[in-house]
This record gives sequence, C-alpha cells and structure tokens, in this order.
Amino acid sequence: MLRRAVNGAQSLRHVVLFKFKDTASPADVAKIEREFRALATVKVPQVRQFESGTHVGKENLNQGFTHAFLLTFDNEQDRDTYIAHDDHKAFVKLQQGIVDNKIVLAFWSK
Repeated sequence: MLRRAVNGAQSLRHVVLFKFKDTASPADVAKIEREFRALATVKVPQVRQFESGTHVGKENLNQGFTHAFLLTFDNEQDRDTYIAHDDHKAFVKLQQGIVDNKIVLAFWSK
C-alpha cells in the first residue's frame, strides 16, 4: 500500500539520533552533520524536508545521544528509495569509527 501526504495529510517522519564515540573529534562530528545535510537536501531528492539539532534538554534522559535528525517523506516508497540509495549506504559507512550508537524511528505524523 502506498501512503502519500497530500494537502495536510499525514507525512512519514524518519527520526535519527546519534551518540558519538568519545574519540570522535569536533571535526568528525561536523563532517557527519555536513554529510547528513547534503545527503538529505542535495543527493536524495525524495527527502521532502530535513531538520537537525543538538540536545538541549535538562532532564538528563538522552542516554548520551546528542544529535537529532528529522527527515520527512511523502510516502513509504520515497523513504525506501532513500534507504537503498548508494549515497545513503556510503553515509552509513562514513559513520564507522565516529558514531557509537544510533536510534532510527519512523512514524506517520498525525
């Protein structure tokens, strides 16, 4: 089934949280941020919207996760194209040695 956001209908949200290795330098972290933005805004046109930011909460419940990325897709097919894209696969490889852990969650907005 192909679900699509049209005229205020639901959007498919793809949330990615990163916890960086203690050995990751500020330059490493900046490279990941830069490459993720390029992936989502230039390399894969199926991404409708991209947002990112760093943790600012005061509850200390982030479990070491410091960076959040939110990608919006019109439908599951677009999301699947993004995941299978060669540039996405290269980005996943780039994370090796820099990203300690990640959480990926997808949901339909209401």
